[in-house]
Amino acid sequence: MSNQRQQRIGGPESRGMPMLGLGTWQNDDHDQCVETVSTALELGYRHVDTAQAYGNEEAVGEGIEQSDVAREDVFLATKVWIDNLDRDEAVRTAESSLDRLGVDYVDLLYVHWPAGDYEPTETLEAFAELRNEGTIELVGVSNFEPEHLDRATEVLGEQPFANQVEMHPLLQRRELQRYCEDNGVELVAYSPLARGEVFEVETLTEIAERHDVSEARVSLAWLREKGVTAIPKATGVDHLSDNFASIDLELSEEEVSAIDGIERRERQVHPDFAPDAWDE
Repeated sequence: MSNQRQQRIGGPESRGMPMLGLGTWQNDDHDQCVETVSTALELGYRHVDTAQAYGNEEAVGEGIEQSDVAREDVFLATKVWIDNLDRDEAVRTAESSLDRLGVDYVDLLYVHWPAGDYEPTETLEAFAELRNEGTIELVGVSNFEPEHLDRATEVLGEQPFANQVEMHPLLQRRELQRYCEDNGVELVAYSPLARGEVFEVETLTEIAERHDVSEARVSLAWLREKGVTAIPKATGVDHLSDNFASIDLELSEEEVSAIDGIERRERQVHPDFAPDAWDE
């Protein structure tokens, strides 16, 4: 499968963000994480997502180094945790993330949540400084609602490149999706398989059986049809391969509409420090 199938035409293609990536949340066994990242890159993945809070940046970096894929061909993203978001700590810990990853820069650095030490001016000016220095290529945010994005835009003088949120057929984030489309913010979906719940949804099962594929492939293909980048977590080669094969699955307009019509709303991630206002 060609890696070009992953790229957005006229969107992040020029900035190198493939529409399917590898999520590494809870992949905190060092050796397993190294192997997972290396295997994913060998299978064709070119987008790897981690975070300070995951405790696996060192393993992710080793996995990239262990693979036969050149660093410049990997879109690498990490996130600054909520305890590290004041200006000085954001800069210091971002540089520490690079040391753990064993790289000179990351392609995308996210504010992990608008919580904890997050203060828009202090935090985002630190991120802009990191970008100006070449430490990061792109500024991103995670778990932001429209009002947070509006404020971030005021501070940066431009929209953040991406907003990473939980999104899947059981949490479709329609209002936030419209906002991001209207304002040129790339939407990145974590937990895109709803932590396995997609395998129990009749609509997805019917479509999967029609194509002789898994419900996971259908869910990932639906996100791609919505213009959303997905970063499913997987460790074993079978799941890595199955997720990657979603690149080749094309859904009909009727199938996309059927998934759009799923009315369940089941959030899998909701820590006590999450924003008070969710979009739906």
